[in-house]
Amino acid sequence: MQRNRTTGRRWSGAAVAAAGLLVLVLAPTAASAAPATAGEAAALVEETGRRLAVLDEQVHQAELTVEARQQAAADAERAAAGAEATLAQYAPQIRAIAQTGYTGGTRSRVAAFLGSDSADDLVAQMTTLELIADHTEGVLTEVAAAQARAAEARAAADAAGGEAAAALAALHEQQAQVRAEADAYEADFARLSAAEQTVVTTALAGPTLAAPAAEVAAAAAPGPAAAVAVQTALAQLGDPYVWGASGPDGFDCSGLTQYAYAAAGISLPHSSGAQASMGTPVARADLMPGDIVYFYSPVSHVGIYVGDGKMVHARTFGSPVAVTSVDMSGYRGAVRVA
Repeated sequence: MQRNRTTGRRWSGAAVAAAGLLVLVLAPTAASAAPATAGEAAALVEETGRRLAVLDEQVHQAELTVEARQQAAADAERAAAGAEATLAQYAPQIRAIAQTGYTGGTRSRVAAFLGSDSADDLVAQMTTLELIADHTEGVLTEVAAAQARAAEARAAADAAGGEAAAALAALHEQQAQVRAEADAYEADFARLSAAEQTVVTTALAGPTLAAPAAEVAAAAAPGPAAAVAVQTALAQLGDPYVWGASGPDGFDCSGLTQYAYAAAGISLPHSSGAQASMGTPVARADLMPGDIVYFYSPVSHVGIYVGDGKMVHARTFGSPVAVTSVDMSGYRGAVRVA
């Protein structure tokens, strides 16, 4: 038992440090005393592992936010370029007007009067001048307004993109610090006995169940894409859990669902929260193979339903991709994306 007490004390320091780093993204928790038993040490490992998983998913969500803002900036740049191209199209006309001395005033009107052969000709020339003036003024006003709008949109998008990039950089810096704590977590997890490790992984993700035959599960899916996703996910059984990974040899939870549906030609974001907001909500009683099931509040874990009350998912560090009950602790709901 001395080994476990020593391990527990070392882990307590790591857990407290991790909790300090997580304060910006997770609700604060009270500091825990150093565990005195193997069971307490395992419980602390479990708690910290769950927090690290939440942070991992929050980073994924931040990355999606940055991508969206960068796309908005690119759209604004295209709008600005379009407005500038429109202005350039009218440049020859503007130069021609300037070269002939036309300003909409007296000189052009006098030239029209002197060059007219008749009263009707004068009226026609004066009308033409007025039309040109109105058209030119309208074009310049329209182009100037469009250019101003595009410039404003570009500036706003650039500012938003810069803020988002700065926020993501800060979050990545924090993630790097937490990654160090995750390394300590992994080391302490390795020091637990096999039985203690099972306690931790079972508490986080439920006990492993027998996997259904991929063909049978796929046949019950609501469509071909869901069937492919089920077969692909079940083909990853035994692959390790890797923080932030989306295959092909290691996965976190949303990385596995993303990988499985990519094989079916459906693009999913690498974020459990984002995946939970897609598709059509499905009641627990109406689950079908291929549905994405999600857990906790805020959402920080997902899996793929495979029928008979089971799901396949990348569970947690120390536990490979496996099939467990969909009724594990923290079940929140499900969506159908195919």
